[in-house]
Amino acid sequence: MAPFITRPELSGTFGAVSSTHWLGTSVGMSVLERGGNAFDAAAACGFTLQIVEPHLNGPGGEVPIILKSAGEDEPVVICGQGVSPALASLEAFRSLGLDMVPGTGLLPAVVPGAFDAWMLLLRDYGTLPLEDIFSYAIDYAENGFPLLPRAIASIIPVEDLFRNEWPTSAEVWLPHDRVPKPAALMRTPAIAATYRRILDEARAAGGDRIDQIEAARTAFYRGFVAEAIDRFYRSAELFDTTGRRNGGLLRGDDLARWSATKERTVSRDFHGLTVHKTGPWGQGPVFLQQLALLSQLDIGSLDPYGADFIHTVVESAKLCFADREAFYGDPNSSDIPVQTLLSDDYARERAKLVGSEASQRLAASHLSGAAERLERIAARAGSEVPQGPGGGEVTFAAVPEIEGDTVHLDIVDRFGNMVSATPSGGWLQSSPVVPGLGFPISTRAQMFWLDDGLPSTLRPGTRPRTTLTPTLVTRDGEGFLAIGTPGGDQQDQWPLTVFLRHVLHGHGLQRAIDAPMFHSKHWPGSFYPREYELGRLLIEDRYDASVLDTLRERGHKLSVQESWALGRVCAVERRNGLLYGAATPRHAQSYAIVR
Repeated sequence: MAPFITRPELSGTFGAVSSTHWLGTSVGMSVLERGGNAFDAAAACGFTLQIVEPHLNGPGGEVPIILKSAGEDEPVVICGQGVSPALASLEAFRSLGLDMVPGTGLLPAVVPGAFDAWMLLLRDYGTLPLEDIFSYAIDYAENGFPLLPRAIASIIPVEDLFRNEWPTSAEVWLPHDRVPKPAALMRTPAIAATYRRILDEARAAGGDRIDQIEAARTAFYRGFVAEAIDRFYRSAELFDTTGRRNGGLLRGDDLARWSATKERTVSRDFHGLTVHKTGPWGQGPVFLQQLALLSQLDIGSLDPYGADFIHTVVESAKLCFADREAFYGDPNSSDIPVQTLLSDDYARERAKLVGSEASQRLAASHLSGAAERLERIAARAGSEVPQGPGGGEVTFAAVPEIEGDTVHLDIVDRFGNMVSATPSGGWLQSSPVVPGLGFPISTRAQMFWLDDGLPSTLRPGTRPRTTLTPTLVTRDGEGFLAIGTPGGDQQDQWPLTVFLRHVLHGHGLQRAIDAPMFHSKHWPGSFYPREYELGRLLIEDRYDASVLDTLRERGHKLSVQESWALGRVCAVERRNGLLYGAATPRHAQSYAIVR
């Protein structure tokens, strides 16, 4: 009997789009059908997701993008992760008596990077005019969109905070001074007005399509958008997870100095494929480290639904994520030993630590400085209790726990162009709306440490070590697979499991995504207050009872979840002349379209 899958294995020849919201996916396919390419479709989908998933990303957020253009030899990373403000020094936070960057409010703001990243993608790889790209997002913001129950569940815990402390957020997210109803038609006209003004200024600048894109970038980072952010962050003092009111450090000059960049990917070969990730300013290389380690442990010989497979993947992840904590950060400000961490010699050495029992410690690397760094991080992580709502991972506070705090999209077109992007930040519940713009700013600086001497120590003008981590895979130099998920520290766990099932065991994308999922909470989390629990393994209850019993016997601290609780993986593929797309059925929201 064929294995049960929730949706058909979608295939076609024209295009494939998968994203975390059906409206984003529909917009992406609409752009392809209007003659745009995968990069036009990605930008339009990305701007739409800002509107329809406002609790998971927004115009003031960030995005890493990995793309493979059919006209270029190598994939490219577009870094849309903004940097910390020039005023964001260790001394500034210590003068406030803080040991950790708060999870909400004004203090954890970084430069909003998503807008410039999408503009850079459109300028160098897109084909359509800006107004075509923005039209979908503007229409939903002006005329309304169905507000997701999860968005409403994210507003409920901060209702009083908005009314009493963040009135600009109350104006947007408490229409008629009350929490929206489930499936209510929600409008965010101030965001629409912001994007309309950017378009108007771009058109007024004249010139061709590229000239207008550059004018739009100027309007955001040196024009009225930057000016509004500067005014607000200079003058406001608002409540955050410290339990008191603090001002902001972000300034207009920070936006003016920053722009999105194009970078080479970090990559590793695996079973005839080349897997591409961002640099260590994101957690992306941890996916590659896991592949290197699992290659030493003969992962392909194990039953992908058996206890040995789960144990081996989890124990390998513990080692690789410990390295993430000890070594990853912005390579522009720290020396990150990426090539060493991805080497076979290093993987062989680390593989010796994978035993038959579940590890109950953070096992530091043998490389110089790792043990001391990891000891300091472990002592600090989880040491504070947020004072007020919105702390921790953004969709976790005072609502039913669902793993996911961002959005994702993957697109491939008939020409062979492929793109994977993970937009996030600017969450409605984590920072106050900027007056006149209609949206809040990213709080990604909460991923810095305020302890000295770490690659991820807060420094002015540097990128936080983000969790955002799209994946693009090539075969023989051509785009083969784009895959990713929301989920913070799970973003290089869930897709890895799907990837292994697909590549090593021949499961179709939808089958690999639908299968039972698991992930570890063993290492410090990336969101304030950086909590973790050694040995903790979350696992769906669809695994056989014998598998769960064996994992317990081997020392794993199981938290058995509901049948379809873990993972929000999306993926598209280009193989043997056909295009494929798949999306998780979990949370009844993600969608793929292929034709």
